[in-house]
Amino acid sequence: MLKFFFNGSPNPTKVALFLEEAGIAYEPHPVDTRKGEQFGAAFLAINPNGKVPAVVDGDVTVFDSNAILLYLAEKTGKFLPPASVRGETLSWLMFVATGVGPFSGQAVHFKHFAPEKVPYAHNRYQYEAARHFGVLEARLATRRYMVGDAYSIVDMEVWGWARMIPFIMGDSAWDKFPNVKRLHDDIGARPAAARAVALKDKFKFKAEMDDEARAHMFRHLASGATAAA
Repeated sequence: MLKFFFNGSPNPTKVALFLEEAGIAYEPHPVDTRKGEQFGAAFLAINPNGKVPAVVDGDVTVFDSNAILLYLAEKTGKFLPPASVRGETLSWLMFVATGVGPFSGQAVHFKHFAPEKVPYAHNRYQYEAARHFGVLEARLATRRYMVGDAYSIVDMEVWGWARMIPFIMGDSAWDKFPNVKRLHDDIGARPAAARAVALKDKFKFKAEMDDEARAHMFRHLASGATAAA
């Protein structure tokens, strides 16, 4: 049975969505990143980068949510846009993976978790998060789905981060992205999405962002840490 290493953050949640949508039997393995479990030797053997999600599918190990979605879609033949739009599929997958996700993550960090206020960093990442979602907004203004005519892994990718828009940019941010909101709501209403979101609630994760959690989540803050650590 496929082993799924996860927590409740956006990237694992979109993989959980695919697993639930595709009806793939899987064994969930919670990884509590606020306790530093992602840096244990056993998990680093699965993902040397020490991040969730990851899957072990028999003899195959895949990490990075973008890679996992593409691997599972190609293996199962489900939720993969047709070959005629392969270029668009890869382009939008990479846009989310290299743009939406990283800039949104940094926007969240400097808005909510940075130990000191850094106005320049906050403003830069808020701007870039909004700019990237604006590109998605324009794409969805003329189409129901991101690529092709059917719900696919690209929409799952977008949904994973779109769920976080109020946390990333504030409660009023949805007003700027009505088409992204439409896609978010359509996917969120699916039973598989409800199961994917609820998966984390079956396990106990550390909720407090205390000194222990910060030391694991933001390792550059650890005493004696260097750029090469």
